[in-house]
Amino acid sequence: MAVDYAVIVVYLAGMLAMGWWGMRRAKSKSEFLVAGRRLGPWMYSGTMAAIVLGGASTIGGVGLGYQYGLSGAWMVFTIGLGLLALSVFFSARIARLKVYTVSEMLDLRYGGRAGIISGLVMWAYTLMLAVTSTIAYATIFDVLFDMNRTVSIVLGGAIVVAYSTLGGMWSITLTDMVQFVVKTIGVLLLLLPIAVVKAGGFSEMKARLPTEYFDPLGIGGETIFTYVLIYTFGMLIGQDIWQRVFTARSDRTARWGGTVAGTYCLVYAIAGAVIGTAAKVLYPTLPSADAAFATIVKDELPMGVRGLVLAAALAAVMSTSSGALIACATVANNDIWSKLRGAVTGGGDGGERDEVKGNRVFILIMGIAVILIAIALNNVVEALTVAYNLLVGGLLVPILGGLLWRRGTAAGALAAVAVGGVAVIGLMAAYGILANEPVYYGLLSSLAVYVIVSLATKPTDAAVLSAWRERLAGRGAAEEPEPVKEPVTT
Repeated sequence: MAVDYAVIVVYLAGMLAMGWWGMRRAKSKSEFLVAGRRLGPWMYSGTMAAIVLGGASTIGGVGLGYQYGLSGAWMVFTIGLGLLALSVFFSARIARLKVYTVSEMLDLRYGGRAGIISGLVMWAYTLMLAVTSTIAYATIFDVLFDMNRTVSIVLGGAIVVAYSTLGGMWSITLTDMVQFVVKTIGVLLLLLPIAVVKAGGFSEMKARLPTEYFDPLGIGGETIFTYVLIYTFGMLIGQDIWQRVFTARSDRTARWGGTVAGTYCLVYAIAGAVIGTAAKVLYPTLPSADAAFATIVKDELPMGVRGLVLAAALAAVMSTSSGALIACATVANNDIWSKLRGAVTGGGDGGERDEVKGNRVFILIMGIAVILIAIALNNVVEALTVAYNLLVGGLLVPILGGLLWRRGTAAGALAAVAVGGVAVIGLMAAYGILANEPVYYGLLSSLAVYVIVSLATKPTDAAVLSAWRERLAGRGAAEEPEPVKEPVTT
C-alpha cells in the first residue's frame, strides 16, 4: 500500500497548498465568499459538479447500485435533474441579483422581513450537510490506514477547515477543480471499466443477478418521487448551490456551465449504479451496501490505481464538505450574526478587509463545530434526511414563490417558513426521520399557508417589487471592488 499512501499524502498536501495560494487572492468580501464572481465556464462547470457530487453520491451511489442494481442511480440522477433545472430556468436570474445568500434574496423580494428566520433554517441545513460529509472521512481513512473513527474525522475535517479558512471560495474553487479531475479519472475512467471487467462483463452480470437488478424502476416509484422532492427541489434552493451560482462571471456561464455540470451528474449516477451492480456479482454477501465501494476498491484495483480511486472518494467528500462549510459560515455571519449585531448596535460597516477576517473566523468556528458534531453523531442518513426535509419543507415555497409569483408577500413567506418547518419537525417525530410523509405534508402545508396568507394580506410594496425587478434584470446592484487584476477565464 506504500504507493497508495503516497498518492493520498500528495493529494492532501496539494489541498493545503491551494488553500495557502487562495489566501493571497481573497482580499475582499466578494473574492472570499464568491471568488469575485469571475469564474469562466470550464472552471464553473467543474466546481459545480464537484460540490453536488459528494460522498453520498459516490459511496452512497455505489451502495444503492449494490442494493437495487441500475435503478440505484435514481438518487444521484435526481440531483443532476435538479442542477439542470436550476441552470436552465433560474441560474441567470440568481446570478444577476449580486447577493451572497439565499436569505438576502428573500429580503430583496419581500422587503427585508424574511432574512433571520430563513437564515436559521438554511444554517441548520448547511450545518448538517457539512456534518454528514465530515463523517464520511471515517470510512475512507479506515480503508486507507485502518485509522480510528475519531482521528479520521479530525484529520479530514481539519484539512478542509484549514484550506477553507485560508482562502475562502478561491481555495475551495481551486481544490474543487482538482477534485473534479480526480473523481473523473478515478471513478469514471478507472473504477467503472475495471469493475465491469472483473465482474465478467454485462452478460455475466445479467446471468448472475435477479432480473429486477436491471429494471430502471426497480427501486420503486414512491422512492423515486421522494428523491425528486428532496434532491431535485433541494438543488434549486440550497445555499451551498446558490453560492456557486454567485461565482459565475455572466448569465451565460451560469446557464451553460451549470447545464454541463448537470449532464455530468447524470453520467456519474449511472456509473455509480453500474459499479455497485458489479460489486454485487463479486461480493454477494457484504454486511452493508455502503461497504461495496471500499471493498471493490481495496480488493480489485491494482497498486497506485487503488490510491487514486480512494483519493477520488476523498475528493468527493471534501468538495461537498468544504462547500457546505463556507455556506454554513456565510449564512451564520451574514444572515444571523450581522443582523443581530446590527439590531443591537444600530448597524455599522467594518470595511471589506474586516469582513474577510470576520468570515474567516466564522468558517473556523463552524468548522470546529462540524468536527465535534460529526464525532458525536453516527447515523449519516438520518442527519442528511433531517437537513433536506427542513430545507425543502421550510424554504422551497417562499423561494420559488418569490421568483415566480408576484402576489407573494412577506407575511406569506414567513408563515410558509414557520409552518413548513414546524410541520416537518413534528411529522418526523411522529412518523420517524426516514419516513416520506414529513416532506410530503410539510411541503403541502407550506404551500397552502403561503398562498392563503399572501392573498389575505396587503400586496408587497410597489417600490420593493420595482427594486426587485431591477436587480433581476442585472441593474441596481452595488459595484464590488476587484483588487485582483488578472481574470480567471478557464
